[in-house]
Amino acid sequence: MPTTQFPSRLLVAASGTGGHVFPAIATAEQLAEYQIEWLGTPDRLEAQLVGDRYPLHTISVAGFQQKLGLATLKVVWRLVSSVHQVRQILQRGKFDGVFTTGGYIAAPAILAARSLGLPVILHESNALPGKVTRWFAPWCSVVAIGFAAAADRLPRAKTVCVGTPVRSQFRAALSDSALENLPIPPDVPLIVVAGGSQGAVALNQMVRKAAETWFSAGAWVVHLTGENDPEAASLQHPHYLALPFYNHMARLFQRASLAISRSGAGTLTELAVTHTPSLLIPYPFAAEDHQAFNADVFVQAGAALMFRQSELTPEILAAEVLSLLNSSDRLQTMSRQAASLAVMDSAERSAELIRQQLSPRSPLQESN
Repeated sequence: MPTTQFPSRLLVAASGTGGHVFPAIATAEQLAEYQIEWLGTPDRLEAQLVGDRYPLHTISVAGFQQKLGLATLKVVWRLVSSVHQVRQILQRGKFDGVFTTGGYIAAPAILAARSLGLPVILHESNALPGKVTRWFAPWCSVVAIGFAAAADRLPRAKTVCVGTPVRSQFRAALSDSALENLPIPPDVPLIVVAGGSQGAVALNQMVRKAAETWFSAGAWVVHLTGENDPEAASLQHPHYLALPFYNHMARLFQRASLAISRSGAGTLTELAVTHTPSLLIPYPFAAEDHQAFNADVFVQAGAALMFRQSELTPEILAAEVLSLLNSSDRLQTMSRQAASLAVMDSAERSAELIRQQLSPRSPLQESN
């Protein structure tokens, strides 16, 4: 008589920004046979995004300081306390393993799981892994990476390149080209500007000053300004649409002739999936300048151009974009190279890594 097996129980530790939470959700969606619960921090994005999907546990954890001092002692104390909290969650819930996408919450999740002998699967989206990933990757059972270049920076960890998972809604929208509420003619060049959630104001100002050159060439601009730009409505033109955000980014990127964007790993993944040529301006205050490392992967592949914000002027931006728009062959080549960087089944690959590390629960384990 075959032995009955209970579903494995997985704790997902992903908190803070969409760059951490969205890949974790995309991966969790592929694990329907698992009992999944979530580990986050109070008042962060996961509280909105996880919602009713998974039970949410929250702990208090702080970032790691660059320099030693009194603040470091407080961080260490909070880390020790949060490890204890996560151990209790793992033990009470009889979890079989942990999946985390890095960031501050990964540290207590990894330490607590390993102290209990549980497997840990870590996903790192950036080409330059964050501090927590670099410090704790050797403790993990396996590290899934979004860019192959990250492997060289994790020499003591077992790494597998799987790409970065994108939301299921994003992938589903790839088959629909309709741009809702955007009256853009089908045959005009379209520039999509996506400043990201941080630091978009300086980029927005530069784009508005450069845009007149593009309008003169017949191009349209959809400018996603974010919600913190006091001058968001300052430019008015029939070919210019300024929006704080847009819900159907897959369709918008697919329609774009060119994207002007920051270079967070999540945005770059979406540009690759939609085969969109891009001009990348890394966020200059990103931790350890990691967005520049991400952008360099696309530059080396021939999928994008990169400019430092400090070296860019409206005049240079206007001229570079116009040069690209005037060369359809160049844009087509960049599009093909962006497509070469896409890992369409990244969520499935990440989920399979988790399955390989977690074994089904037996009745004996369930009773313990």
